[in-house]
Amino acid sequence: MKVLKFGGTSVGSPQRMNEVSNLICNDGEQKLVVLSAMAGTTNTLVEIAKYYSKGENGNAVAVIDRLHDAYSQHVANLYGTVTYRQNAQDFIDRKFEHLRSFGNIRFTEKEEKEILAQGELLSTFMMTSLLCEKGVNAALIPALEFMRTDINGEPDMSYIQKNIAKHIDTDSDIQIYITQGFICRNINGDIDNLQRGGSDYSASIIGAVLHAEEIQIWTDIDGMHNNDPRIVNNTQPVRHLLFDEAAELAYFGAKILHPTCVLPAKNAGIPVRLLNTMQPDAPGTLIDNETDHGKIKAVAAKDNITVINIKSSRMLLAYGFLRKVFEIFEAHKTPIDMICTSEVGVSMSIDNPQNLDAILNELKELGTVSVETNMCIICVVGDMKWNNVGFESRVMDALSDIPIHMISYGGSSYNISFLIKEDDKKRALQRLSDTIFRK
Repeated sequence: MKVLKFGGTSVGSPQRMNEVSNLICNDGEQKLVVLSAMAGTTNTLVEIAKYYSKGENGNAVAVIDRLHDAYSQHVANLYGTVTYRQNAQDFIDRKFEHLRSFGNIRFTEKEEKEILAQGELLSTFMMTSLLCEKGVNAALIPALEFMRTDINGEPDMSYIQKNIAKHIDTDSDIQIYITQGFICRNINGDIDNLQRGGSDYSASIIGAVLHAEEIQIWTDIDGMHNNDPRIVNNTQPVRHLLFDEAAELAYFGAKILHPTCVLPAKNAGIPVRLLNTMQPDAPGTLIDNETDHGKIKAVAAKDNITVINIKSSRMLLAYGFLRKVFEIFEAHKTPIDMICTSEVGVSMSIDNPQNLDAILNELKELGTVSVETNMCIICVVGDMKWNNVGFESRVMDALSDIPIHMISYGGSSYNISFLIKEDDKKRALQRLSDTIFRK
């Protein structure tokens, strides 16, 4: 069995839903399909939840009514028979009446999570109904009956495996199983969501527990590109990536994939393929555990980086200094992206400045602190083991006239990273493409 995930853009209109329904049935193979909410729905549900949280029930209902009208129009255009059209409309009417009911109760984070879950419940019902109308033997599996997180908020893999097995029969005549991405229940049984990676994460988890043949992530771009196509000319899809390479690219800015979502697939040894719903015949990108020796694969960039520099004579020949620094960041739940040290100084970069003021106040007790903002991390990814001679010089040649604040290499065998000003980002990315990937 293969697990296929389709994002919001892929099911964002009746036309797109029809295209996806045809795509998943074109070979007659049994599949499990994970769907996101229709494009724009989750953002609208967030808006509704915010209004309810502020007690602005009238505004919430106005937004609900507009979204209800949009879905009613989708239903009118999606189904060709009166029976399926009416059944879908009845389901949608019930869901939107449920959304209106939140104005009558005390609104908490629990209710917010339940509101955010409605988008996936709507899209999966609509798709399952469409498949059945077309004569496909399809079954809807509620994610809320098997997807659960543990006490630490992480996927409870044994629970998921045990409970999804109750719904899946690989020997049955059901051709397509449909389920929701993103949503789950927490350890208390309340509706929650997976947050990091959303529906991609759901697909990876499900593929892992089912020991799937392959996990396919369908988006609106032909795989992961070797540079940012929004900024750089003549980028090309990368046809093969190691799991670790894909995770590095995702973490450092490649938007097509969330860095954590491939971990369950990696641990289970299940290949992940990134494909394009607009070009279903394109080969996309295959991600697995096979290394392409000596190849530089891609470049990514991460914006909005803040650099914190600490200088202190107490570092000289001392131990325990860095531990104190790291404990401050840990206390404020702020991860560090890059770090460089010298005898009397340490520089670190972060991408979340939410607790920056509190962090700086505590760091000032350790030494002299300075901050630089509007920085960018450029990450070059590939097989970069230290004994692969020459890749560093190719990268450095490309950046020869661009000021570099920090360089990080050695923590991973799959990337070398550079910290530069955001103003130099476009030039750096284009130079790297021209130097590394030119034929």
